[in-house]
Amino acid sequence: MPGQQLPAREFKVTRQDLVRYAGASGDFNPIHFSDHAATRAGLPGVIGHGMLTMALTARAVTEWIGDLAGVLDHETQFMLPLLVPDDGGATLTVTATISDPDDAGHRQLVAEATAGATVVAVSRFTIRPAAR
Repeated sequence: MPGQQLPAREFKVTRQDLVRYAGASGDFNPIHFSDHAATRAGLPGVIGHGMLTMALTARAVTEWIGDLAGVLDHETQFMLPLLVPDDGGATLTVTATISDPDDAGHRQLVAEATAGATVVAVSRFTIRPAAR
């Protein structure tokens, strides 16, 4: 349905998740696991990898549409870093709205990834006609 709001999807992101992601991605920048390094770099604390935020957003979208191959295009704009406190981590909430189909039947799905009231990323997906 055009304008349909999809149900929110929450992901808990912990420091342990950041260490695992660093190992998988090869991004061992200490701003992703060390408060000392993060604050020395001018950040308020440890931040999550942008690509991890993007991957979790894409995971929510593919779960909603039920078909990984249904995503034709994806772009993300990072707004602010995801702060991941050592005590309890962060909750990343992904919400999305589906647009009217274009002439080819493709729909746009715009997803926001938030941590509390802070929008950390906005993603736009083009999904094929048979998806969702």
